[in-house]
Amino acid sequence: MGLSGIQIFKLLPKTNCTECGVPTCLAFAMNLASGKAELDACPYVSDEARDQLNEASAPPIRPVAIGAGVRALKVGGETVMFRHEKTFYNPTGLAALVKSDIALDELDTKLKTWNALQYERVGLNLRPELVALKDVNGDSAAFAAAAAKISKESEFGIILMSDNIDVLKSGVDVCTFKKPILYAATAENADEMGNLAKESGASLAIKADNIDGLIALSDKLAGMGLKNLILDSGAREMKQLFTDQVAIRRSALKDANRSLGFPTITFPCEMASNLEVETVIASMLIAKYAGIIVLSDFKGESIFPLLLERLNIFTDPQRPMTVTEGIYEIGKPDENSPVLVTTNFSLTYFIVSGEIEGSRVPTWLLIKDTEGLSVMTAWAAGKFAGDEVGGFVKKSGIADKVAHKKIVIPGYAASISGEMEEELSGWEILIGPRDASLIPKFLKEMV
Repeated sequence: MGLSGIQIFKLLPKTNCTECGVPTCLAFAMNLASGKAELDACPYVSDEARDQLNEASAPPIRPVAIGAGVRALKVGGETVMFRHEKTFYNPTGLAALVKSDIALDELDTKLKTWNALQYERVGLNLRPELVALKDVNGDSAAFAAAAAKISKESEFGIILMSDNIDVLKSGVDVCTFKKPILYAATAENADEMGNLAKESGASLAIKADNIDGLIALSDKLAGMGLKNLILDSGAREMKQLFTDQVAIRRSALKDANRSLGFPTITFPCEMASNLEVETVIASMLIAKYAGIIVLSDFKGESIFPLLLERLNIFTDPQRPMTVTEGIYEIGKPDENSPVLVTTNFSLTYFIVSGEIEGSRVPTWLLIKDTEGLSVMTAWAAGKFAGDEVGGFVKKSGIADKVAHKKIVIPGYAASISGEMEEELSGWEILIGPRDASLIPKFLKEMV
């Protein structure tokens, strides 16, 4: 980062308007300095200050926006080599490959199958984001038809892959609104590809045989005014690809090499003969800096573990994982089903909900926001006190869903029962087990 937070603050309008999303210009300046904000969030910065700040506030790895709608994503924008140093910001994009000679009805089936691969976890919807369309026969009409179907009839973003500039143009014409990626500019076609990317506003992937080749191409295309670049070092062997990924990231972050300060795109689909091995390679690449990973297919048994790995790696290690406060139905509870309450620490939620599911007793589970603290820690911090929990139960609306007034609290929080009874007039506060493994036995005895 070229300027400190205080140096950036001196160039800001100092209105404290809060329109940037933080309460003061100083806080915004600190976020800029740490790479947590973008200058465009400030509506009042002068053009002169903007020119000075743009370079200073830019992350060492440029963020690149891809796609539109619910599956739009941003890759790059990272500031550290290791997530424990701070955090990783923009999760790796996951793509599946289709060939341009695919029948449109088969493509329709694939898109519907892939679209169904969505998983709820800790209140988030986990899903892949991209489809890579590869030209295999130079047929512009077929390529454009497939590109149109992907971009207009699905939520997926799109990567357009061809060595033929005319074929790429046909694809760009029908999906510009989806902010596609053009793949790939090489030393041989850099001028044509660069001009097409400038005209269409698309992001441009560049491919070379090694990192030195990437630097030369990056400098040339940046000189043409292109900023949204994505790097492919050309490596298709696992050890070399790993080495390249680390070298590119290190050069951008440690050596401030702007020529390599862009996200990367990788192709496990070209490195293995089956999806299982591709998945293993992809798991390494999620951990080691790939901006985009292209697989040969999406299947639940491979995409689900990759999505979970991605979630874990791109979750801020300084903040505990949480689930959303509210009422969770486990099984198909009715008005006579038991009601349990616990904290929103994700590990607590998954353990408790898992034990409830294992009991096969339909149950209402209330999750109270304790800022991601476990039961004991939240109780000690005053975030799971009796009056707090009682107030949450009243406003949750659970009273409208059940015909009884009984609620089970964690055994480790037994001391809050008295305060809860005062807050919840007419309710019976039951003390649950201290160990979650005893929940199934407890619930079966209740009913």
